[in-house]
Amino acid sequence: MVAHHFSHVRGWVFDLDNTLYPLSARLFDQIEVRMTDWVMTALKVERAEADRLRSHYWRTYGTTLAGLMTEHGVDPAPYMTHVHDITLDHLEKDMLLAARIRDLPGRKIVFTNGSAPYAERVIAARGLSGLFDAVYGVEHAGYRPKPERVAFETVFAADSLSPATAAMFEDDARNLLAPHQMGMRTVHVAPEAAPAPHIHHHTLDLSDFLARLLP
Repeated sequence: MVAHHFSHVRGWVFDLDNTLYPLSARLFDQIEVRMTDWVMTALKVERAEADRLRSHYWRTYGTTLAGLMTEHGVDPAPYMTHVHDITLDHLEKDMLLAARIRDLPGRKIVFTNGSAPYAERVIAARGLSGLFDAVYGVEHAGYRPKPERVAFETVFAADSLSPATAAMFEDDARNLLAPHQMGMRTVHVAPEAAPAPHIHHHTLDLSDFLARLLP
């Protein structure tokens, strides 16, 4: 039984992209194109080099933005507005997921490396508006991204969330290391498992996993 591992949990932290909607929606494909466009314009490089830099910054700093800020002093606000100006028309509302999130006991928040306004748009498109007590974007962590521990510490302090009684749901396995170290239950939401000591559970489908936690 999985549920007993979560009997102490009263704080539920959800990543956004590829967690609160399925990977098949491929929103990040749109975002990556706009990231590359931004890098091309800001750094005056060709597309191939912009793609290489975008990937390098993501691997090295956690997000492309973090790399741009660290190495080039990019202003984050215009960047975030540009890269998240995407269509959500093909996202479908998921009333079953909404019901299962609603039934979780305690406080529920979203913490994303995207912006909070973008997160709110996605949440609305999925039919999940009104279910979360707070929505935090990378701007609430001072633009320090997951997987940096300070990002989690900043957001959790602002939310008065206790990691010892909380769980983290996330599609990027890197982003579960700090939550594990802080004492949270960790759930990797992804097509393939990534076995590691800091990952307690894996699921292909968030909604199905939540159903196993509810009475």
